[in-house]
Amino acid sequence: MTLSLELGLALALACACITNLGSLYKHRGAQHAHAVDIRRPLRTARSLLASKWFAIGLAMATGAGVLHIAAMALAPLSVVQAVLAAGVVLLGVTGERRFALRVTRRQAWGAALSGLGVALLVASVPPLDGPHSAFRAASLLGFEGVLVIVGLSLMLGRRVGRLADHRGLLVGAAGGSLFGVADVAVKALTGLPTHGTAAVLAPWLGVAIAASVAAQYASARGLQEGEAVPVIALTGLMANVAYIAGGIVVFGDPMPTGALGLTIECAGFAMVCAAAVLLPSSALSDPRPL
Repeated sequence: MTLSLELGLALALACACITNLGSLYKHRGAQHAHAVDIRRPLRTARSLLASKWFAIGLAMATGAGVLHIAAMALAPLSVVQAVLAAGVVLLGVTGERRFALRVTRRQAWGAALSGLGVALLVASVPPLDGPHSAFRAASLLGFEGVLVIVGLSLMLGRRVGRLADHRGLLVGAAGGSLFGVADVAVKALTGLPTHGTAAVLAPWLGVAIAASVAAQYASARGLQEGEAVPVIALTGLMANVAYIAGGIVVFGDPMPTGALGLTIECAGFAMVCAAAVLLPSSALSDPRPL
């Protein structure tokens, strides 16, 4: 393992800890803000930032984002996400002990399985050399488009029949998909030439900024409508799956070929599916329009 890869993994670990703690602070703050209303983005932003705890959580998320970008510049995308996923395992414990949140055993298992499942998915990937930042524009554009469609579909799903009972989770998952859009675009920026203004003027920078803003609104709305631990865990799960898929589809991270690698990959996928089933609960906040 090279020095740059070790540094990238260390930065990813710090990012994981800060991200989850910041998300819990954002949940506390979002409960005291006006309902997120996409038709009034400035009013929504002022209300959220006026909440001390949300502002603290957002500041922590911003710092974690800087660490994430640095980690992606030093290590392959899928490897960075394995470390980030591992942080979700401790989410339930942190929520209960530091924030006095009620976390059921089912939700705790769901959060743990989501992190372990993603970690296994990444562990099944063959060894990688270098940051793996090269990409084709057509592949990146197509992949980002699919993630946007998935996010919009989850948003619309919150209005469909029985799915509305879990609208906080659906909106949180949509936010995770949009976080995936942003971070895959950022990963692409790390692979662009550094001379001149190519990295600054690249269209992927605009995609990353727009997706990040939309993801923050969706995440805040999910935290208002759902329980903290399951919403945060599912948001991270969606984002991590998007990152891993982006590493393979866009940046050419290799797929497992041997029997052991395929077995680990199947086990990880099964854990991810189990987590998606375990995380929802029947609890529902008062309806407020997005």
